[in-house]
Amino acid sequence: MKALVTGATGLVGHRLVRELEGAAVLSRDPTRARAKLGDVTAFAWQPQAEPPPVEAFSGIDVVFHLAGEPVAEGRWTAAKKEAIRESRIAGTRNLVETLKSLKNRPTVLVVASAVGFYGDRGDEELVEDSAPASTFLAEVCIDWEAEALKARELGLRVVTVRTGIVLAPDGGALPRMLPPFRLGLGGQLGNGRQWMPWIHVDDVVGLLLHAAWTDAVDGPMNVVAPNPVTNKVFTKTLGQTLRRPALLPVPRFGLRAAFGEMSQILMASQRALPKVAQDTGYGFRYPELRPALDACLGKDPRP
Repeated sequence: MKALVTGATGLVGHRLVRELEGAAVLSRDPTRARAKLGDVTAFAWQPQAEPPPVEAFSGIDVVFHLAGEPVAEGRWTAAKKEAIRESRIAGTRNLVETLKSLKNRPTVLVVASAVGFYGDRGDEELVEDSAPASTFLAEVCIDWEAEALKARELGLRVVTVRTGIVLAPDGGALPRMLPPFRLGLGGQLGNGRQWMPWIHVDDVVGLLLHAAWTDAVDGPMNVVAPNPVTNKVFTKTLGQTLRRPALLPVPRFGLRAAFGEMSQILMASQRALPKVAQDTGYGFRYPELRPALDACLGKDPRP
């Protein structure tokens, strides 16, 4: 199965490319992509401005579309929110435009989405057929997925992967959490009762490959570990992993002052479960939080 990847230099993308023999990539900067990824075929593409080049799809069986403006970096100014929205919706629309023009099309399109689709839902268990919310991020996800699903009309199987909080040693949320925890200054956010739909980066890559290879996966798939935890449990477990106390809660108003509207993604409660993944036979490498944190911090006991 030959793959084409967008967002290939990101936290998940570069790991995915390593698992895909002979993958091609679409990048805003092909020179930078080759420098980071090694010997890959890289094509130039400006996602919001134009459809990707037809030649990038030659011989391609599956497209992994992971590109998008980072959500958790910087305050949500009007310009930032527009970039978050358009990088995903316009980029996906342009991708599907090229797919329409192809005589020989890929058979599968796997498109990144997010558990932000569900909004703040308290203790409700959220599976793939749960209703969406009406927040900014939820509306972005709804429109994003809708653009991707138009590829079904072209005969492709389309999977929209609703990813949770990715834990990795070298990017994502965890490295930003570590400095205060290592100083003994970490603690829960607000009352700590909000659910955190975490997942280890190795399982993100595993689930992307599972989505591509498994015909029964069609439509949305929650890319989260099977055992979500509350923020209180997460911070306690992280403190235990680092052998540091986690006693200093961060009040909700403090988060709002520091991050503005973006603080809603830190406080939202999403008890998302990977029903589709489990129903279609995916076996998680890291189903429990403590081993996932140990692995990220270099304490994994596995050979």
